[in-house]
Amino acid sequence: MKYLIYFLIIAALGLIVYNITFLDTKNLFEGESLVALIGIVASACAIVLLLILKTAKAIERKAKN
Repeated sequence: MKYLIYFLIIAALGLIVYNITFLDTKNLFEGESLVALIGIVASACAIVLLLILKTAKAIERKAKN
């Protein structure tokens, strides 16, 4: 499970980098830029949720001991 979480975090970071290439700073909320911005926000949310899961698993492990 530990390696899966790390893999998913790395994949989400890759998606953020990929979506940054589609951003047009002059028209941020139009066309492909909006889709890229939504993808960046979604990937960032996924990273936060995965870090919360990782922390919860660590707390669960310590509570059992």
